[in-house]
Amino acid sequence: MPKTVEYSVFSGSESGDILTETVRRTIQSNEALVEVTHAGLCGADKLSKTKNIPLGHHGAGIVRDVGCAVQYVKIGDRVGFDGSQIPCGNCDYCIGGKEQYCAQSEHFEKVGSFATHAVWHENVLVKLPEGVESKYAAPLMCGGAIMWEVLTANDVKPGDRVGIYGIGGLGHVAILMSSALGCDVVVFSSSESKRHDAMATGAKEFHVTHDIVPGAPVAPVQHLFWCRDRPPDFSKLISQVSCSGTIYILAVGLEAVSVPMQLVVKNGIRIQGCSNASRKTMRKMLQFVRLHDIRPWIMTWPMTADGIQDAFKALNERKMRYRGVLVGECGD
Repeated sequence: MPKTVEYSVFSGSESGDILTETVRRTIQSNEALVEVTHAGLCGADKLSKTKNIPLGHHGAGIVRDVGCAVQYVKIGDRVGFDGSQIPCGNCDYCIGGKEQYCAQSEHFEKVGSFATHAVWHENVLVKLPEGVESKYAAPLMCGGAIMWEVLTANDVKPGDRVGIYGIGGLGHVAILMSSALGCDVVVFSSSESKRHDAMATGAKEFHVTHDIVPGAPVAPVQHLFWCRDRPPDFSKLISQVSCSGTIYILAVGLEAVSVPMQLVVKNGIRIQGCSNASRKTMRKMLQFVRLHDIRPWIMTWPMTADGIQDAFKALNERKMRYRGVLVGECGD
């Protein structure tokens, strides 16, 4: 007989206040009850804070109960999740390992990871390997998975010259992973104060920019990752990329942008987007992280209404260094 559980979730509101709500859910045959130990906070969550929906979409926890048909996980397993969408499992994208593009997926607004527990479909859960602490795995289930998807799906190779604009939650993970992969990492930042952090996470070069243009000429890169939360000026950005190079748009605002197509065509430039990652990518990313002992730089807050509000405040004021993690009662 299906089991009904009760737990607390934290939701947004039109006023921006963090609301605590009690949820009753019946665990379906293909679902698992996860006690949330850690939940990641990223820029995408700012869009949800003023909506009447559960907050959070990625994190880590411990399986506490499972439905009768669940096969992948068992009670007691540590798992990670990016529940921004629940794939159908049957379309060509899902079967082909690109489930993040499933057109029939369900959106995460129905669940949320800022909570004491969450009931997830087993298809969004990924087992965490030994050696990867949950507090580091939680933020990697979003930004880390996206970066690994970009690095491995686009033929980025050791020795390639890689440029990164923006040292934030996503950008610093890009440096950590690219350098561990053996790339020649070049960082562009509007702030000299970020130089130490960039070099400490694996960059080989650091260039201060004004209106995204470096103060001195810089050798072009083959791959350029745009990790800022505002749209790029492609007319200026293209000059930093070698012929036949690629610009990867990983974090943008909602504004429309223009693209100088003549320069794109003339120089054979590719512009590549990336949206989330598949479970296959997440599993491989976690193994890579374990092998190279990659740990994102995190700041933690308690998984309470006040803790969540304080974390959002640090994010909005650009004081996050560099990934926010909310810690549940059984987290450490």
